[in-house]
Order: sequence, then structure tokens, then C-alpha cells
Amino acid sequence: KRNVPVQTIMTATLVTVHLGQALSDVRKAMADGGFHHVPVVSGKKLVGILSSTDILRVSYEYQVDPRQVDAILDHNITIEQLMTTGPVKLRNTNTIREAVDIFAMGKFHSLPVVDADDNLVGLVTTTDVLRYMAEQY
Repeated sequence: KRNVPVQTIMTATLVTVHLGQALSDVRKAMADGGFHHVPVVSGKKLVGILSSTDILRVSYEYQVDPRQVDAILDHNITIEQLMTTGPVKLRNTNTIREAVDIFAMGKFHSLPVVDADDNLVGLVTTTDVLRYMAEQY
């Protein structure tokens, strides 16, 4: 099973955001959807990734009403300023083993997956890998 492609375990139906969106929209989508990473796209092209930790880091000092946090975020920082640009990514033909090797470095918990044209096609997380591993035993 060393050559199973990552596309077999990735999430293909994604919530994505674009550079012009308000950070409050991103925060709400993450909270409502129960996910911690969201790709930032321009058309179908991946331009960055945002994590709930990124948003928490800049909103931490404003531990007040969520509406106030949203207003502060929307007026003081943009997605482009906060996102990680040039994220480590996988091709849909990369293997689960290759994803595990990257995750094992301990720097990431999600990896965007792109096709041969560099269009975003999915996202694989450490949780996806763990679920796959649990199915094997």
C-alpha cells in the first residue's frame, strides 16, 4: 500500500476563500464548519492557506464579544497579510506515504492538493491520514 495516491483520502469538496473576503467571514466559516484550515485561491489557483491558529493569534488580545473581534479583524488586517503564502502542497498523484513524510516533520497539519495545472483539487489533513491508517488495522 506504499503507492496509494493521496487523492484517495483527501477532502475534495472544500470551502475556500479569496483575497478580497473579510476575515470575519473566514472565522465564521471555520467555526460553523468545524475545520481548522482554509485554502486561499485566485480562481482555481492556490495562493495561500489560513489556519484557525493564524486568526486566533491576531484576535487573541480582543477576547470580547465575537462581533467586536470581527469588526476589529475586518478593519485592521487582510487575508493577504495573514495567510501563509507559497504553502507546501502535494500533487494529486503523490502518495499517502509522501504526505505522512511531510506531516512527520511536525510543521503542518494540512496540505493543499493540486493537479498538474496547479489548480486546487483538495486538502489532506493529519486526521485524514489517521482515519486511513485506522481502516488498515
